[in-house]
Amino acid sequence: MTLYEHVADLPLRVDGHGFERHERETSSGFARATTVVTLRSGGHVGRGEDVTYDTAEHDALHDTDPDWDLAGEYTIESFSAALENVDLFIGRDPDREDFHSYRRWALESAALDLALRQSETNLGAALDRRYSPVRFVISTRLGDPPATDRVDEWLAIQPEAEFKLDPTPDWTDELVESIAATGAVRIADLKGAYEGTEVDNPADSDLYRRIVEGFPEALVEDPRLTDETRELFAGEEGRVSWDHPITGIESIESLPFEPHWLNIKPSRFGTVESLFDSIEHCLERDIHLYGGGQFELGVGREHIQTLASLFYPDGPNDVAPGGYNDPEPTTGLPESPLVAPAAPAGLGFADEGT
Repeated sequence: MTLYEHVADLPLRVDGHGFERHERETSSGFARATTVVTLRSGGHVGRGEDVTYDTAEHDALHDTDPDWDLAGEYTIESFSAALENVDLFIGRDPDREDFHSYRRWALESAALDLALRQSETNLGAALDRRYSPVRFVISTRLGDPPATDRVDEWLAIQPEAEFKLDPTPDWTDELVESIAATGAVRIADLKGAYEGTEVDNPADSDLYRRIVEGFPEALVEDPRLTDETRELFAGEEGRVSWDHPITGIESIESLPFEPHWLNIKPSRFGTVESLFDSIEHCLERDIHLYGGGQFELGVGREHIQTLASLFYPDGPNDVAPGGYNDPEPTTGLPESPLVAPAAPAGLGFADEGT
């Protein structure tokens, strides 16, 4: 039985749906808006989070308050099929194609959460997998101009902290050397696969050489491989990780070389079936995985922690509690690793009743 087959036939009843809009300032210098989609029936509520990167899309959803007519009796599989006929963006196309997957995932994860709760179980029990403590990194940027201040501040609070950083062309040799000396960098995210976004980071052979040589133990995520940059990764393929291109099995198989590491962000897959099939594909091929975050403000953060706990708890998971995305480092936050829940419900990563 495949991973997906464990949940595909879970019975699901939906009586109604709703939306909860969230907004919060972030450490990356922008206000993040998301929408938590709720599905409800018989005293149970399932939740999923739409992480679309456009505040206007969340405003439009709330202003329109669409009647998606989701009420009915389903299985997880038949609910997913029914979503094929739902106009998620209310008569128009969003600016980015991947936003369709983000909103689809919000509904699919809410349905899975609700079905599990209606069956009085949780994802781990449904998949016959054990919840484990989750190791996580602190994902942060270094400001403009870049400096070590933010890394230093976090290490003063948590000396054992580990980091996922986003190098940019203005990182100097001295900056790289100073940060590397901490021994705390697990991932250097080059963001070379993005196009038409605010985080685009075009291929830069000087930067890539600086990062590959300066952080010899770190993963290098999403390089853009060109005639000038590909040679920098000769013999280093085992350190390369992919994130933005990964949307399903086909995308994994189309990578420029057999991957050793992948960053799993469930919203990129759109459906429960695609996500679970892709995870299983990787487990069967010994491809290492870790979880990725998207500045979730609601239950989406718990969901990525749950997936990390069940499938890749020891990876450099970018699934830290939401407080790590606040503009300034603070004390009192849960430290890595996150304690595994003893009695979770649905897709949650907290003990029921807490």
